Amino acid sequence: MGMLPVEKRGISTSRLVYGCMALGGEPTRSPVTRKDIAAAEAAIDAAMAIGITMFDHADVYRYGKAETVFGEILRQRPGLRDRITIQSKCGVRLDEGGVSVQYDLSKDWILRAVDGILGRLNAEYLDVLLLHRPDPLMRSEEVGEAFSILSGSGKVRHFGVSNMSGPQMGELQRHLGTPLVVNQLEMSLGRRDWIEQDLAVNDGASPGTFPPGTIQYCLANDVQLQAWGSLARGLYSGADGATAATPIHRTSGLVSRMAEMRGTTREAIVLAWLLKHPAGIQPVIGTANTDRIRGCADAVHQAELMSRSDWYGLLISARGSDPP
Repeated sequence: MGMLPVEKRGISTSRLVYGCMALGGEPTRSPVTRKDIAAAEAAIDAAMAIGITMFDHADVYRYGKAETVFGEILRQRPGLRDRITIQSKCGVRLDEGGVSVQYDLSKDWILRAVDGILGRLNAEYLDVLLLHRPDPLMRSEEVGEAFSILSGSGKVRHFGVSNMSGPQMGELQRHLGTPLVVNQLEMSLGRRDWIEQDLAVNDGASPGTFPPGTIQYCLANDVQLQAWGSLARGLYSGADGATAATPIHRTSGLVSRMAEMRGTTREAIVLAWLLKHPAGIQPVIGTANTDRIRGCADAVHQAELMSRSDWYGLLISARGSDPP
């Protein structure tokens, strides 16, 4: 499958990433429980058992509880930190200032957020810090100052973004003294705007909302593409809600047949479709179900086996029509 750009920067060799958004119990501000910690530990162990060494967080996941339970596990298992790569995100503020959600990529908030992240994780540093969402009020110079402070203090080793376009990254990068190494975007067999952008060139069709040129920017600038929502919320691997005779229902059946024919899991087939793409996408697995986590173990191998016809067959089924 080739080298990942992120490996060249010494961040992680993990072909898959475990997303910790489902850890920490209920999505409320209630305290974490022993049950929450035990469930998180089971998910972490299941991820590591299939070769995952990179773990993705955000300070708002479960109102910080995802990081809190992870930090408790790191406290109980002191040798674990040196065996894994930890990435977190900042820039989203919840239920503050009289509004439910606001984005804040100011210098002061980034510095404050990182201190909170490290405190909850019981960690001295982050391997990677991502800016979670574009902030229309962001001043790129302030971000550059914050990154410089965090890098100089040893609190953060590498920086990236999430949900940003190529032009947004380019503007930000002009003010940074360190390269952006990751861009995490929603990409899956169920969310195909990133593919439709290419298919729609000179066709006149609407490609959706995925920012044009972003994949190309990341490839040209050695930025690792990560795919959140990579399992498409289970739409093609067992989740309820697919109405008969719809593209989702038909594609779910196709995924099941392919998995049975190859002696693998539906999760592996769904991820293999992403992994087959030459951009070297790093899927982020967001489930806390240990069976589903283990079901992803064969994904890289299945991507190597997947033919061009297999890949296009899944694409055509999921989009409900042939390419232009």
